[in-house]
Amino acid sequence: MSIMVGEAMLVSFAGLIFRSMEHANIWQISFYRGLVLIGTISLILFLQYHTKIFSHIIRIGAPGFIAGTLMAVAQLCYIESMTHTTIANTVFTMSAIPFITAALARIFLKEKLRRATLFTMAVAALGIYIMIAEGLKIGSLYGILMAAAAAFSFSCFAVIVRQYRGINMLPVLLISGLVNSIVGLFLLDNDFRISTNDLMLCILWGALIQSLGFYLFILAAQSLVAAELTLFMLLEFSLGPIWVWLGVGETPTLDTLIGGTLVLFSVSLLTFNELKGGGPNKTQR
Repeated sequence: MSIMVGEAMLVSFAGLIFRSMEHANIWQISFYRGLVLIGTISLILFLQYHTKIFSHIIRIGAPGFIAGTLMAVAQLCYIESMTHTTIANTVFTMSAIPFITAALARIFLKEKLRRATLFTMAVAALGIYIMIAEGLKIGSLYGILMAAAAAFSFSCFAVIVRQYRGINMLPVLLISGLVNSIVGLFLLDNDFRISTNDLMLCILWGALIQSLGFYLFILAAQSLVAAELTLFMLLEFSLGPIWVWLGVGETPTLDTLIGGTLVLFSVSLLTFNELKGGGPNKTQR
């Protein structure tokens, strides 16, 4: 579980990076970030497998290509959402991911949840309700719908990665980066010019936050059931608005802070309980 805590804290800075962009539009960001993601994951795979890299890419098969496409769709919808509403509205709408994932995993993977996890999800759901109710009052419906689409796409991605945990699914990120780059290339209207600041942020986003973050996610998928795997992303969604608030002054509302505190408390309690138990959760089916 500590792996997912680290992943969530790392990826929580994505919103701050997006808000720190000077002029780059979403298609330029998608294009350059996708290229960096492809380069970084290719390097990691080469260091792992050397000349056998292509056989391991092919090994992910159709499920891997579908998962990579779903991840790309989630990322595109995520950026589109942040463009049309606040970071808080985006990430708190995406807080539905663990619940969507739990439903999909129960249907397709027959995975069961422990009582401690169910309790955590119940407390987190209350916090999410408080935050989304406030967000609907002040936010853009389009932005929230894009965040909901991102949540559903990512949940499907998580279930596939969990289902095929016996295969190294890291090459899935190559597919995601490729789709993002192609979509960005076709829609950026031949405008490749971005500032040095924006380019460096794209490199940081693609090389560190996405590459390392989702590498940890795929690693954690080997031991956590799908719902618990995404449950720890609630830390990311709670911390994200705080970094944006501290970094660029996008102030969250009181309800956002209350709801976020509930989410942080519930996930922290589950993490403490798991660490006290002396080891990672065992898969339940």
